[in-house]
Amino acid sequence: MKLISWNVNGLRAVMKKGFEDFLNEQDPDIIGLQEIKLSEGQLDFNPEGYHMYYNYAEKKGYSGTAVFSKIKPINVSYGIGIPEHDTEGRVICLEFENFYFITVYTPNSKAELERLDYRQVWEDEFRKYLLDLKEKKEVIVCGDLNVAHNEIDLKNPKTNTRSAGFTIEERNKFTKLLESGFVDTFRYMYPEKIKYSWWSYRANARARNTGWRIDYFVVSPNLVKEIKNADILDQVLGSDHAPVLLEI
Repeated sequence: MKLISWNVNGLRAVMKKGFEDFLNEQDPDIIGLQEIKLSEGQLDFNPEGYHMYYNYAEKKGYSGTAVFSKIKPINVSYGIGIPEHDTEGRVICLEFENFYFITVYTPNSKAELERLDYRQVWEDEFRKYLLDLKEKKEVIVCGDLNVAHNEIDLKNPKTNTRSAGFTIEERNKFTKLLESGFVDTFRYMYPEKIKYSWWSYRANARARNTGWRIDYFVVSPNLVKEIKNADILDQVLGSDHAPVLLEI
């Protein structure tokens, strides 16, 4: 199976930058998208062979997720079942015979870390949600987790210790997720490799590769032996994020 995750930073915008060609070329079995920035009815797109699922944020032009799957799921759920966390369209879960596939767009702590406290609560609830699923079947989680876990995961760690996405609080929550029984597939495959998945639009950051690795495939431990490849497709343009890949 070939799985892809991509924060498209606006699905309508990326459609104008070759998204359909990308989908045809890569031909994934399942693709999870984050930050689609759509409301229902705003996009007429029906790629052949895919079942399509959208979770729209209540706020227009904000957040949102989607999953396109060649395999029809047994069940699809939206959100984590807690109303206060489920208005922003951040989670979709597809249940298949042997595993759950979850796409997630983790809340950004924002400038001045104004949303860090909320983010901490959200992380704990999302981890509980994943652990409940893991009790039943294997779990594959993909998405923009909005955290660079370790210093290797961003270009300038020393100057970003209080920046959203690299605070010790956010990093500790990701550590806790891994300690609770999940595996960061890219880092498992490539313990020393430096590769980034997001670059600011400022200061020519992408051309200079001043980036962060904040997009992930995270899996339950029993799936580790099934991993064939994990990668970041950092040559693919169209968004400020690169797609990430997992082949199992």
